[in-house]
Amino acid sequence: MDNYSETIIQATEKVSSAVVKIERYNFDKTKKLSPSGTGSGFLFSSDGYLFTNSHVVHNADQLRVVFEDGRAFIAELTGEDPLTDLAILKIDALDYKPAKLGDSDELKVGQMAIAIGNPLGFQYTVTAGVISALGRSLQGTSGVTMDGMIQTDAALNPGNSGGPLINSDGEIIGVNTAIIKGAQGLCFAISINTAKSIANQLIRFGKFRRAYIGVNMQQIELVPKLKTIHGLKNKQALFVTKVERNGPAMKAGLLDGDIIYAFNDRQVETSDQLFKVLTEDKIGQFQYINVIRGSQKLEIRITPVERGD
Repeated sequence: MDNYSETIIQATEKVSSAVVKIERYNFDKTKKLSPSGTGSGFLFSSDGYLFTNSHVVHNADQLRVVFEDGRAFIAELTGEDPLTDLAILKIDALDYKPAKLGDSDELKVGQMAIAIGNPLGFQYTVTAGVISALGRSLQGTSGVTMDGMIQTDAALNPGNSGGPLINSDGEIIGVNTAIIKGAQGLCFAISINTAKSIANQLIRFGKFRRAYIGVNMQQIELVPKLKTIHGLKNKQALFVTKVERNGPAMKAGLLDGDIIYAFNDRQVETSDQLFKVLTEDKIGQFQYINVIRGSQKLEIRITPVERGD
């Protein structure tokens, strides 16, 4: 067997017992529970917690988790965050091996990406491709822009939502969430570092509070000349593709085309790193964002606001 196939087989075997199908049910007009959709998920802890998408489970009256071997469990919704399209469920299951969570800050464009899920009800389907781009911004099902997205050409279809995107070592690098209708090879996943950063609050409080500045970004490599001119240690930075109308960034004076390289003088190279520093204690408080604009380095004062549902 060729090395490419061997790599995919070995990677998927490492997470096979953690990947599940999620069945949602709602009461119909006769007050009976009826199927209302399916999705995917994966267990990330030994005590029954699993990640999926918020849009898979939102407003469901009952949720059922089904393993590849046919075992089924009623699931409890622990918490959800529609703005990142993430949700955490809890089941009482013992005989499984939780998936290993990777580090999405270490990803490179062009590396292998493998998606596992239950598209259109076909349980445990595997597709493979590459990471096409990092740090993308995408409008989610809630109508609000989601930042720090991983773009991949590993095929996704309805039902893949909430399933894992893994690397060649079988580590989870993203939570599959979206496709662009009418396009081919344009699929997106929420980075696992974003998922990890909100998991604690979802488990403890059922929701997540964050500060919001209102920019769409794309992760870029900094060319050596630019680094030398401005004396930067960053290898990467965040290119502002759009400043949202009347948001904190627009009011502060950020412009399309600015390159964000630091926040409060703390180096920022990825969307996940920016997401981590925009904690709830930053809401309503002056902060400083460091950008390159043309030939200038600027420090811009900005006041994040709370991002609501």
